[in-house]
Amino acid sequence: MIEEQQIEAASSGGEYEREPVPAKAQKGPGAFWGMYAGEHAAGTEFMIGPLFLAAGASLKDLMLGLLVGNLLAVLTWRYLVLPIAMNRRLTLYYQLEKIAGGSLVKFYNVINGVLFCFLAGAMITVSASAIGVPFNVRFEIPENIFGLASASFTMIVVVVGILIALVAAAGYEMVSRVANIAAPWMILVFAMCGIVSLAQMQVSDYAGLEKVWNEGVTFVQTANGAEDFGFWKIVIFAWLCNGAMHFGMADLSIFRFAKTKSAGWAPSIGMFLGHYMAWICAALMLAAVLATQPAAAMSGGKVQADPGFLAYNALGWTGIICVIIAGWTTANPTIYRAGLAFQSLFPRNSKAYLGVLVAGAVATIAGAFPNLSGKLLGFVGTYGTILGPMGAIIYVNHYCGKSMGFLTDAADARRSSFNLAVLLAWLIPVVPALYLIFYQGYFAAYCVIPAWIAAGLLYIILAKVLHPQKS
Repeated sequence: MIEEQQIEAASSGGEYEREPVPAKAQKGPGAFWGMYAGEHAAGTEFMIGPLFLAAGASLKDLMLGLLVGNLLAVLTWRYLVLPIAMNRRLTLYYQLEKIAGGSLVKFYNVINGVLFCFLAGAMITVSASAIGVPFNVRFEIPENIFGLASASFTMIVVVVGILIALVAAAGYEMVSRVANIAAPWMILVFAMCGIVSLAQMQVSDYAGLEKVWNEGVTFVQTANGAEDFGFWKIVIFAWLCNGAMHFGMADLSIFRFAKTKSAGWAPSIGMFLGHYMAWICAALMLAAVLATQPAAAMSGGKVQADPGFLAYNALGWTGIICVIIAGWTTANPTIYRAGLAFQSLFPRNSKAYLGVLVAGAVATIAGAFPNLSGKLLGFVGTYGTILGPMGAIIYVNHYCGKSMGFLTDAADARRSSFNLAVLLAWLIPVVPALYLIFYQGYFAAYCVIPAWIAAGLLYIILAKVLHPQKS
């Protein structure tokens, strides 16, 4: 994650923001392996892992489903994103500007920034859950989606949010150093959480673990109500929870620096150390609490996944420190990214930190509503559904313009600031998808690929009508 900030810092300093990355600035695979390890073994893993057990996933389905889904995610990064990134070597935003126009990209940036703030807000909540443990301030999820937790917990969220926003606004040199040191340590702590949890459950083989796991699922389902999270749902979630990064092409900005194609395999370390090992170990922490002290996992008559308490139960103060750092190292660059998106709302001569402070304020407000972090399984799919279709437009623009008879980089070719074909191709699939998610209860990750395919096909049709190639 933090090496990504260093890469982005090089481009945002004026060198390569609006031009292809030259050969002298391209980087070997090592720069990308470290970045993806830090990005995907961080704060979200402490929250997402226990949610699988809470949602009723069987141990077998979880282990196999995550294996298949994470493999598909790696292949999508390697074969969908990397070839375009290495061919054009432009940032996502500059490529979109060439296709969609500057005005439409500003609109996209604001939406992207708000979604980043929601994710950062969930990580602020995760860090606050750990800080509250020594003060006996527990993380609780209210019934109302816009309900606040206790006044004490809300105050912790506000303090954490302010500190993170100030650090993000001040710059990333120190953050980079700390997170590069912290990333390997956090991965080790995740593994230890799993090992200690197995010891707490007193299981010595897979059959014993599966028995305790199933008892935990039954306990949660009895308290919280029945849910179903089977094999294919796990596969789709693991594949598409980062849909905005690969199907949405956000990581074009990262892989444009790749010197060789082998860099495209770097996401595998994040997927299998973070989204496989860390998720399962985090889920085992909840299973251990349910097996040994189920009352401690209850709040308001329901089981709630409190990441700070779960880590403390496994590793004591080491667990608390890890959750705080993991939440911080995720929220900090996320707020920074959101700030860059919001900066387009300010005059060109305004200070860059203004956008970051706005993002920090929005993220802190979001973090005060704990329901957001409790719904991460749905949120990341919604995020991919909204931003993923823009990746389809980039894909067909790159591969299909000449053969299908429409202008490549239409806004740039026509010197236009607004490409109506892009707006329609983006929103026409997204609006009904959001209706299905929010009003019909569809699992959000199911909508990512249909919306992506629909957007690509729509853009081909609309671009042929509105921006045909000149004969």
